Amino acid sequence: MQHEDLRDLYIDQLKDLYSAENQLIKALPKMAKAASNEGLKSAFETHLEETREHAQRIEQIMKDMGESPKGKKCKAMEGLVEEGKEALEEFEDPEVLDAALIAASQRVEHYEIAGYGCVRTYANILGEEKAAKLLQQTLDEEGKTDKLLTGLAESSINLEAAQGQA
Repeated sequence: MQHEDLRDLYIDQLKDLYSAENQLIKALPKMAKAASNEGLKSAFETHLEETREHAQRIEQIMKDMGESPKGKKCKAMEGLVEEGKEALEEFEDPEVLDAALIAASQRVEHYEIAGYGCVRTYANILGEEKAAKLLQQTLDEEGKTDKLLTGLAESSINLEAAQGQA
């Protein structure tokens, strides 16, 4: 499909994020199950609920524009999820696996932060105030999750993973 203007780009990017969120909805339960650290497990479970809300927000924004959120596959998220699956297969030590899961999750969060920042800006430019507020809410939640993962990594998980190195 040939895109003509910023609105087309905005719709295309929202569809990409919708696909990304739905891929995460499938991946997060596996990550939560694999995590040995209770704080990390809880973070994944909480983020799963938020991710479902993120997908619903995109559905609402697209509905308000008379568009469908479906029809695109986010190849970047597909690759990021695949990297997370590889971590599950490559690391047996529970503490090291938790550290690997955080690394994979933060790559996902940073991808989403970049994507939501772009679509929020497009919404503002296009005068889509309601959508911009919803997208900012999602952007804030993604940033909060990223900070939570950093805190878990720096306060305990990475330190526990390093203990076998002595």
